[in-house]
Amino acid sequence: MPAEQKTHYRACNLCEAICGLEIKTQGDQVLSIKGDKNDPLSRGYICPKGVAMQDIYSDPNRLRKPVKKHGDSWVEISWQEAFDSVAEKLVAVQEQHGQNAVAFFAGNPNVHNYGSMTHAGVLRKAVQSKIHFSATSLDQLPHHLTSYSLYGHQSLIPVPDIDHSHYMLIIGGNPLASNGSIMTSPDIPKRLKAIQQRGGRFIVIDPRRTETAEIADQHLFIRPGTDAWLLMAMINTLFAEDLVKTGHLTDLLVGIDQVRSACESFTPELAEQYSGVAAEQIRQLARDMANTEGAVCYGRMGVSVQVYGTLCQWAIQMINILTHSLDVRGGMMASSPAFGYIKPGESGAGHFAAFHSRVSGLPEFSGELPASAMAEEILIEGEGQIRSLITIAGNPVLSAPNGNQMDKALAGLDFMVSIDFYINETTQHADIILPPTSALEHDHYDIAFHRFAIHNTARFNQAVFEPAQDSKHDWEIFNQLGLAIAARKGVDAKPLPSPDQIVDYGIQCGPYSAKAGHELELTLDKVKQHIHGLDIGPLEPSLPQRLCTADGKITLMADYIEQDIARLNADQPLIEKDEFLLIGRRHIRSNNSWMHNSKRLVKGKPRWQLLMHPDDLAAHQLQDQSQVRIQSRVGEVQTQVLASDEVMPGVVSLPHGWGHKREGVNLDIAAEQEGVSCNDLTDEKLIDQASGNSALNGVPVRIFAV
Repeated sequence: MPAEQKTHYRACNLCEAICGLEIKTQGDQVLSIKGDKNDPLSRGYICPKGVAMQDIYSDPNRLRKPVKKHGDSWVEISWQEAFDSVAEKLVAVQEQHGQNAVAFFAGNPNVHNYGSMTHAGVLRKAVQSKIHFSATSLDQLPHHLTSYSLYGHQSLIPVPDIDHSHYMLIIGGNPLASNGSIMTSPDIPKRLKAIQQRGGRFIVIDPRRTETAEIADQHLFIRPGTDAWLLMAMINTLFAEDLVKTGHLTDLLVGIDQVRSACESFTPELAEQYSGVAAEQIRQLARDMANTEGAVCYGRMGVSVQVYGTLCQWAIQMINILTHSLDVRGGMMASSPAFGYIKPGESGAGHFAAFHSRVSGLPEFSGELPASAMAEEILIEGEGQIRSLITIAGNPVLSAPNGNQMDKALAGLDFMVSIDFYINETTQHADIILPPTSALEHDHYDIAFHRFAIHNTARFNQAVFEPAQDSKHDWEIFNQLGLAIAARKGVDAKPLPSPDQIVDYGIQCGPYSAKAGHELELTLDKVKQHIHGLDIGPLEPSLPQRLCTADGKITLMADYIEQDIARLNADQPLIEKDEFLLIGRRHIRSNNSWMHNSKRLVKGKPRWQLLMHPDDLAAHQLQDQSQVRIQSRVGEVQTQVLASDEVMPGVVSLPHGWGHKREGVNLDIAAEQEGVSCNDLTDEKLIDQASGNSALNGVPVRIFAV
């Protein structure tokens, strides 16, 4: 008798958009995945990643049980043997070389799995090392540092109230490919078009004519890495033309005169000289921001992962503040999630430069050192050298700068353990791999992305399938491995309750709880009753009472911003003859490198080639679709070049996460794909000096025919 067909509702957790899904199953088979039309946030929208969740669940390459390296092969071992072996090795390394000889690296899939967010601390507490790295400093660290400095909490990051905006300026962002990013915004095509239907406009500034730029009212090319001059010139214009208005935030702002003084030398003419954007156009951008009710300025990866990433994110906040576009309808507003609501006294606010990396002296942020320093901390001998590494859902060989150096560093570790369900470019170096269940086998609540959502909702996601026999969820791995390490060290440790219990407690202490006097009297059980998600309502102005700064005010200038402005003032960016600036690019079918092992996500036209302007091809006597050699300070790769006027002259674009044809990797579908890793070219010494965030865009390269 055939198994019963069932219908499940849950959200996709493969990117920040958290789109609602309708999943039909029969037994252990997925019959179909569609968008959930009744999800109040995504409204039936779905991108190809959601449909591909079934590929990950059924992937024969996905590990189901712990494995241990045995020569050049892997053998399955029991969970007990795995925990005992890992605890023994890690504690031995620490006893011989010190607590900080063991380090952590966490990839961005961790924020897509609530068990990791709630329970990774159990393992960290047991290990007791202060050396932590994560994908944060390969991505959004400038956002966190800026919000910590201005608003007192690293996660109090205002997002565009896009559903009510009348003018949106997008700098270095491609939401049609990312579905938002630090702006949880599913169904972004309709949301952007709705701005136009309301009689508004949206403008894109980017070195590439992206998918978002294609549908924008206007697209302006800009030289990579020069956004800071443009943004500072916009602030200059706001003061010069008496366009500054700060509205209800006026009495909270400290240091406006300092901002005015700091921007005096950054004229639109200077910005035009470096950025390529016309001076009059820069002035008009500032005027439009100031003169449009419901205007918002938003910048993402392109302005974050460059040498002035933090200064760019600070300047974007200044533009919103100085045009009364912060904490107003249609501008930038803070989300109000049911769990993780940020208010004064909230934990996890952050800290900066409490200590520095051993080799290069880079500052920590919130207990994490910049990932660009990880390889050198492993390779360079001396007291405090990293001897052992714990990776959690991360692939720094493909995602961190100078991937070849990272590859070499990992190969030389005394011991490495990975919590991951793939043998990829990074985990192949592990001695033991501990695989958690896949997304469809565990429940989930989106802790991180409700904090960045453009509309307030809550949704609990039930597991679609029972987990495989003898498998463990990520939170169970953290609990049990943490206990094993603590027992070997002879210290007391307690496991945490399941993540749903932690979330329930947080919701019952949140803004919509009985404790807060809210009419919803929200609990997790009540959220579960809304199988399509609970609509809590649009974003509302809330910032004055939610500021987490010590004095309850917004101090506009920080020491590191003053230093970076001085650095920008002294900088004269010059491009050497025959040199190009390398940028990345995002595609809607990709987010992390492991998605390239999904047949649904790699099908279609290849997306791994180098894009180069036709005029540059002709000038360098290169042929369209020919093989080229790309060379940077740290390495070189060979790949196919495509002629494309999407990129401006002098700029080339290579996407992130490819380059799977490496010995030892067990990703059958990914290994069939061509392409190279752009991070074999990116430079670990090229960083945003203010935060230590890696500069993965604007990397100088030279290109030669093969």
